[in-house]
Amino acid sequence: QVQLVESGGGLVQAGDSLRLSCTASGRSFSSYYMGWFRQCPGKEREFVAGISWSPGLAHYVDSVKGRFTVSRDNAKNTVYLQMNSLKPEDTAVYYCAARFRDLPDFTSWGQGTQVTVSS
Repeated sequence: QVQLVESGGGLVQAGDSLRLSCTASGRSFSSYYMGWFRQCPGKEREFVAGISWSPGLAHYVDSVKGRFTVSRDNAKNTVYLQMNSLKPEDTAVYYCAARFRDLPDFTSWGQGTQVTVSS
């Protein structure tokens, strides 16, 4: 397994940008599918974006397509979520998670980072 630590959250205004980072410790980071999830109070956690281990195919929930970009730097054991044109409805705690190759479950989770978008 890998251990994950997110950073980069904060308070921004609608239309602003933020970049979240998630750094992994442990072995074989390049063999993990990395996902970003978010959770609002009173709501279920939802998948936001993910990127495969190789060749880095990206996937997005419809609500963030065209605004968010997920990327990874395997040399730095880090996955990023670039968030542009932020909206108040993007306000949530954002978590990164790791899933080994094409196994079904995400087995490693970060502690989460708060993103708040004011209108």
